[in-house]
Amino acid sequence: MTTYRVAQVATADGAFELVEREVPRPGPRHVRIAVEACGICHSDALFVSGGLPGVTFPVVPGHEIAGRVEELGEDTQAWGYQVGDRVAVGWFGGSCGHCTPCRQGDFIVCVNLQVPGWTYDGGFADKVVAPVDALARIPEALSVSDAGPLACAGVTTFNGLRRSSAEPGDRVAVLGIGGLGHLGVQYAVAMGFETIAIARGAEKADFAKQLGAHHYVDSTSGTSVAEALQSLGGAHVVLATAGNSEAITATADGLAPRGELVVIGADTAPLGINPAQLLLAGRVVRGHPSGTSQDVEDTMAFSALHSIRPMTETVPLTEADEAYQKMLAGRARFRMVLLTAG
Repeated sequence: MTTYRVAQVATADGAFELVEREVPRPGPRHVRIAVEACGICHSDALFVSGGLPGVTFPVVPGHEIAGRVEELGEDTQAWGYQVGDRVAVGWFGGSCGHCTPCRQGDFIVCVNLQVPGWTYDGGFADKVVAPVDALARIPEALSVSDAGPLACAGVTTFNGLRRSSAEPGDRVAVLGIGGLGHLGVQYAVAMGFETIAIARGAEKADFAKQLGAHHYVDSTSGTSVAEALQSLGGAHVVLATAGNSEAITATADGLAPRGELVVIGADTAPLGINPAQLLLAGRVVRGHPSGTSQDVEDTMAFSALHSIRPMTETVPLTEADEAYQKMLAGRARFRMVLLTAG
């Protein structure tokens, strides 16, 4: 029997353990990927804790997968993949193709959306079997440790900006410069926006400028974030990457008339925004999901073209538990990435 390794959690909020499983064969419209790298996303905590409906244990999380096609299942020829092709799989892990959003071409909000680590075993493993429509081709310019995080953190921020109402030259503020935000600032600059980075502490100003931000707002300075944004002329778009409802709420009055608050940082606490804040200035608040496999390809191509890379720390798969705990404690700078070699 040929086996492979997975880093799994047997019970809710349990420790990761490395176990051997029999290598699976891909079914129709599926491929098996030899995983080379997998980023650790904060959303993985939703699976490890059993916090989402339908999560079953043991759980193998991981939805920032990069590797090579190892075996093709039946009915995959039309997609044009060959054994050895470099591919990534992100939050978008396949769609049903028959629900109303899918029939409208809006696959990322498929009501039967598949997500690695939730609806099937994820990338904290040597191998993963995924639907062929979830695959995104990795450009040769990108390493696997870069490509994995771009399949989730990257596409979420990239798509959040390009699907927003902002046009080149507009003022765009990025709330938070962590795992999502440090990519969001780089994308905003490359897209031609006057870019404002918002974070906690004056010491982060230099880092924000290194990322290319034209302005920095310290949310702890004593001046409200809204006042600071208005002093710059108001933000046409705020990309809220910080998973903190209070911090997101504090940006609302910093929007220009017809400004748009694009929320991608997850928090379960309600936003403290009242209708008058929206009505009088015609403002919009919008949630934004991740992106399809084509969006992931677009993100990686744009990143390669503009030399945009995630900041990562790489560790072997054998250290999955330590790496996950480091992410959970907020000590990762900025994406922990598991490597299967070794």
